[in-house]
Amino acid sequence: MSGPAPFGHAPFGTRTWEERRWHYRRSLASRVILLTTMAVGLAVAFVALGAYVTVRMQMTETLDQSLLDRAHKSAASPTLIRFPSGNEIPVWALVASDLRIALVSSDETVYQPDRMTRFPQLGAQELAVAKGQASSSIRTVSSGGTDYRVVSVPYADGQSLVLAQSLAPQERVLEKLGAVMLLFGLAGVIAAAMAGWGVARNGLRPVRRLTTAVEEIARTEKLDPLPVEGDDEIARLAYAFNQMLVALDASRDRQRRLVVDAGHELRTPLTSLRTNLDLLSQADGDPAMTLPPEARAELLDDVRAQIEELTTLIGDLVELARDEPLTHVVESVDIAEVLDQALARVRRRAPGIAFEVDTDPWWVVGEPAGLERAITNLLDNAAKWSPPHGTVRTRLADGVLTVDDEGPGIAEEDRPHVFERFYRSPESRSMPGSGLGLSIVHQVAERHAGSVEAGVSPAGGARLTLRLPGSREPHALSAAGPATTA
Repeated sequence: MSGPAPFGHAPFGTRTWEERRWHYRRSLASRVILLTTMAVGLAVAFVALGAYVTVRMQMTETLDQSLLDRAHKSAASPTLIRFPSGNEIPVWALVASDLRIALVSSDETVYQPDRMTRFPQLGAQELAVAKGQASSSIRTVSSGGTDYRVVSVPYADGQSLVLAQSLAPQERVLEKLGAVMLLFGLAGVIAAAMAGWGVARNGLRPVRRLTTAVEEIARTEKLDPLPVEGDDEIARLAYAFNQMLVALDASRDRQRRLVVDAGHELRTPLTSLRTNLDLLSQADGDPAMTLPPEARAELLDDVRAQIEELTTLIGDLVELARDEPLTHVVESVDIAEVLDQALARVRRRAPGIAFEVDTDPWWVVGEPAGLERAITNLLDNAAKWSPPHGTVRTRLADGVLTVDDEGPGIAEEDRPHVFERFYRSPESRSMPGSGLGLSIVHQVAERHAGSVEAGVSPAGGARLTLRLPGSREPHALSAAGPATTA
């Protein structure tokens, strides 16, 4: 049973999802052209509509004002005052004009001097002006399929003068204006589409070059950096991709070196283990080659030691190869307690070495197992290099753990490399170990936002210093929460 769709996403198979899928199947250039054309088309449409409405309103307002002015002037003209009949008004003056004229009495009598033309149907507005109930009126009236703008003003007692003008010329002008705007709008949309095509073609050229280079890298696996031109967003993308290539190349080199070094380190214990097992197998299979009990016990001890060394080496390799963020549960850890546990383990391994310990309380947020392994490796290293019946001095104060031994110390030229994987100085190659112990210490320190460094102890041996951020009291860590380690 499928769960609900994620927030902001349409469920799979719905119409909205299909529309988005169709949209993103289109190329970026086509989307740029489409969006540019739509944006310009909408802008042109709004501008044209606004211009058309503005012109129409302005023409109507101008016509209304002209009709009112002419009506008031006609009402004041003496040639129209109190004529008893239309024969007394010069008809040629009315016909030559573009207006139609009528008189409306308060008794609803309509007097039209020019009876040759049909006057629009008058109504209550004009009658209200004749009765003195309104100072003027203006409206649009349809008659015979033609629209007229009709204006009425007071003329004489109980009469109103009505002028009507056809709107056909104005409508013809508006029709021509609309056609011109439509043509210019279509031309603008076509020009916008061409401009969008040019912008998409030229603007996306660096993206196409970057895509070609990335496809070449994916095909050949050659992590060569990409050329960066300019300082725009595409250049930043290429620069970020180059940084990713550098990190990927470094990670691949680390993996390659890890595999090579691990194979080299695993070869020695495996060869020794195979040799000892072959000797035991031959001795058991050939009665003439019976091994003395002491030699057989020595071989078995050697096999166990090799197996233990191999197990330790594999565990160290797994620990060092883990590049993903720490997924173990982190908690408040008492470093003094961890140090005591590590000392108990190392004392069993090196019974002839004395350990002097001076600790103060110190709490950190981290992984107890990783911290114990790092501290154990520091103590193991000190015990391995200490002379017989030597003393290892350990001090923990304010988050700084120092481990001093009385061995030969670490040469100055070797100190920058002792925390590298599989690094072993010429003096240490004849001694047991894989060269991974201090690398694990360095990795654990970095995962816990700390550091580790090598120096010289007061006794002339090596001093290894591990710094871990934390607090003297465990409750001081609760506000910060678990440490973020990687």
